[in-house]
Order: sequence, then structure tokens, then C-alpha cells
Amino acid sequence: MRPVGIRVLLVDDQPIVRTGFRTVLTAAGGIDVVGEAGDGPAAVTAVASYRPDVVLMDVRMPGGDGLAATEQITASHPDTRVLVVTTFDVDDYVRRALRGGASGFVLKDSDPEDLVRAVRTVHAGESLLAPSVTTRLVRD
Repeated sequence: MRPVGIRVLLVDDQPIVRTGFRTVLTAAGGIDVVGEAGDGPAAVTAVASYRPDVVLMDVRMPGGDGLAATEQITASHPDTRVLVVTTFDVDDYVRRALRGGASGFVLKDSDPEDLVRAVRTVHAGESLLAPSVTTRLVRD
């Protein structure tokens, strides 16, 4: 029997982005992508079905906001960690994500190794913010 790694759910409205995340994460070893969703409401349903350890959550998606889904997921599944992964380096999104229970916030232009490290960090119960985000929040 194959050992089970960190169970990850990918949430992004763009299938090619989900495919890229899947490729990076599974190649790293110790991480199993257990499911995918294309918007916030589908993510909430998928978390109930797949029981992932970590959810990679996009912010802006047609059909359902990732920040609202983050709140619902962390409220109903407190052991599931949400890592927001977005193109939008917007302070309001960072604040809403953290208030909604997200364990981390990283940008899609991060290096693949940084994404893997972020998944492992939030799975271990730690918090993580992209360096550019941390610098601005400290400055503010």
C-alpha cells in the first residue's frame, strides 16, 4: 500500500492552472492531490467529500468567490488549512483571507519550490505570507 501524503484540494477556475499545480505538487513527493474544484461553492462541497488537509484557493473566480469559500471551509472543517494562491497582490484580499481563516497567502508567480514549501508549512500548522505581502503589512 502506498503511503498517504499531504492531501490537497486545488481550487481555481482555470483548468491549466490546476494542472500546473498538480504537476508541481505531485512531483515534489509526499503530497497527494485528492480533488479539484473550479469555484468557491464547488470547493466547499469538495472539502466535505475529499477531506483534504490543505486547500489551495484562488480568490476571484466566476461562479463563487474564494474568500467566502475560505470562511465557510475553515468554519465547518477547522482541521483543513486554506492556502490562498492568487495573482492579485491586494491588501484587502490578504486581510479578508486571514480574517476568514486562511493559513497562508502566496502569489501565483512564486517559484514552484516556494509553493511546495507553502503547502508543507501550512499543513504543519504554521502561517505563511508571501514576502511582498509581509513587507507591506509590517510597514502599514
